[in-house]
Amino acid sequence: MLTTLVAFLGACTLVAASPGPSTVLIIRQSLHSRRSGFLTVLGNETGVFIWGIVAAFGLTALLTASEVAYEVMRIVGAVVLVGFGIQALRQARRKEGAEQDAWQGVRKSGWASYRGGLLLNLANPKAAVFALSFLPQFVPEGAPHLPTMIGLAALWAVYEVGYYGLYVWFVGRMKAVLSRAGVRRRLEQISGGVLLLLGVRMALEN
Repeated sequence: MLTTLVAFLGACTLVAASPGPSTVLIIRQSLHSRRSGFLTVLGNETGVFIWGIVAAFGLTALLTASEVAYEVMRIVGAVVLVGFGIQALRQARRKEGAEQDAWQGVRKSGWASYRGGLLLNLANPKAAVFALSFLPQFVPEGAPHLPTMIGLAALWAVYEVGYYGLYVWFVGRMKAVLSRAGVRRRLEQISGGVLLLLGVRMALEN
C-alpha cells in the first residue's frame, strides 16, 4: 500500500505540474490577493473531489458513453473558459483607478473566487474522463473499490491544495513587482488570452 501511495502522489505531482486552465485561473486570482488565489484553489479541488466521487460510483462512464452528454459539457466548458478570458481582458483594459476599485471588489468576494475555481473544474469534461481513467490504476488488488477510490480522490484533492498553495504563496512573495499597474495589466492580458485560446480550442475539438 505504501508503494502505491508513493506512486500515486508522484502521479498527482505530474498531473498538477501540467499547465492547464485551472493553473492559469489560480495564478490570475493570486495576482489579486492570496485570499482570492487560495479560495480559487479550494474551489478547484472541490471539483477534483466531486469528479473523483463520480468516478468511484462509475457515473463518469455514462459521460464517456454518451456522445451528446460529452458534447454538451465540452461546449459549456468552452463557454466558461471564454467567459473567464474575456473577463480578464476587460479587466486589463480598465484605467488604473477603475482597475484598482475593481480589484478591491474582487478581494471582498471570496465566494466568487471559490465559485470560479469550482465552475472551471466541473465544466471541463476532460477532468471527468481523466478521473475515471486515473484513479482506478491505483486501487490495490483485493482492496474494496468504492472506499479506496473515494479515499484516493480525497488524497488527490488535499495534495493539490498544498501544491497549488505554493503557487499562491509565490505570487504573494512577488507582490512588490506584480502589483505595479503596468505589470498587472500585462499579466491580466496574458492570462485572459490563454484562457480565451483554451476555450476556443476546446470548442473546436472533435
